[in-house]
Amino acid sequence: MEREELEKLTRDYQMIQEQLQTLAMQKEQFGAQREENKEALAEIEKATGKVYTAVGGAIVESTKDAALKNIKEKQDTIEMRLSIINKQNDELSKRERALREQITAALKVEK
Repeated sequence: MEREELEKLTRDYQMIQEQLQTLAMQKEQFGAQREENKEALAEIEKATGKVYTAVGGAIVESTKDAALKNIKEKQDTIEMRLSIINKQNDELSKRERALREQITAALKVEK
């Protein structure tokens, strides 16, 4: 393998590692949001009085049903995003392993 090809593989490998790190951070953030939403959902479900929800920078009164619907929609969105992140992570991990094997094989041949 030529040196230029090896350098390109190395750059691609580093780029994939960076993307994997970014996905890990996103996964952590969405995981935290999921836990927050679970707590909010539990609080709304056991609420017996007035319910308030955040709309932009304001907090407004809402019906319990509307608040539950809103929090469940947010939860669904978070779950969908986490699913997409997991799929991307799996794909990138496969590509990273393949590139690592190619780089390792190329370096062994050079020695």
